[in-house]
Amino acid sequence: MKINIKETTPLFWRLVFHWCFFAWIVAIGIQFGLFVRHFESGGVTPYYARPPGVEGFLPIGALASLRHLLLNGEFNSFHPAALVLLLTFIAMSLLAKKSFCSWLCPVGTVSELLWKAGRRLLGDNYKILYWLDMVMRGAKYALLLFFCKILLLDMPSMALGHFLKSPYWAMSDVKMLHFFTEVSLIPAVAIIGLAILSLFYKNFWCRYLCPYGALLGLVSMLSPMKIRRDLSSCTHCQRCRHACPSSLPVDQKPVIHSPECTGCLTCVSSCQDDALQMAPPLLQRRLPGWVFPLLVLGLYTVGVGAGMASGHWETILSYRDYMQMVPQVNNLGF
Repeated sequence: MKINIKETTPLFWRLVFHWCFFAWIVAIGIQFGLFVRHFESGGVTPYYARPPGVEGFLPIGALASLRHLLLNGEFNSFHPAALVLLLTFIAMSLLAKKSFCSWLCPVGTVSELLWKAGRRLLGDNYKILYWLDMVMRGAKYALLLFFCKILLLDMPSMALGHFLKSPYWAMSDVKMLHFFTEVSLIPAVAIIGLAILSLFYKNFWCRYLCPYGALLGLVSMLSPMKIRRDLSSCTHCQRCRHACPSSLPVDQKPVIHSPECTGCLTCVSSCQDDALQMAPPLLQRRLPGWVFPLLVLGLYTVGVGAGMASGHWETILSYRDYMQMVPQVNNLGF
């Protein structure tokens, strides 16, 4: 079978990004586990440097750090990379749609792997009734509102400052590691349940429950980069609509404004009429397929690089701090 390179390029690069980033995240997790193990063993096991990228798994604390930065002009120094990554992902959404979710997020990678496995096993994925789907999609926005209310509205500024200087926040990355390595029954059942649901329904967690994705989706509505359809070229074959993981009516609208669009470019790759592209408004010529992937990679690299160059990447916590607090992590509070 002859393969059209032009059509496969966006999906090819997205898969490369997905799995390279996923492998990097796994490597970070292993290294961080070895780092923590060194202190849990009292220094007996070999020492490994702490990878700051692990702070990407602290989005709630990063949101608190963002509020602290805006109110007090202070960049939290316990977990600065958490805020750098949050700001980077927000910038990516502002300029390149919800690209973190579809190009980099490790949870999105696993979710996509599951629903594709489910489609292979079952012949197709199931679809939830339209009205129920609309109601369920509101859950992630409700969760986002809940966290924003607690962190941005209810928590006094002084209490927020105390939290960000507390031993609890200092060891939140270690607590996060323990959540995965010492998972209790209820979280284990929830994770298994979500995995099973993801086999049957495309991106179940991302579509219905992820508050991080909800935040990035709302920001992405301001992005100039959107899926745009050339009405003169479109033959209304509906291939794009059937291919879209978010079930968006790509074949009916000239521009997709929905916060559910992740910028995955699956619809673009499925279009045989060259009627779709991810592009800014008023563009007269068609963009090459490598432009959007390069934009995603460039924004991520610039964001993280700026954090490193400005000194807002490595924690100020010392070896001695970890040696004192890691063995006591389960007893720390704020």
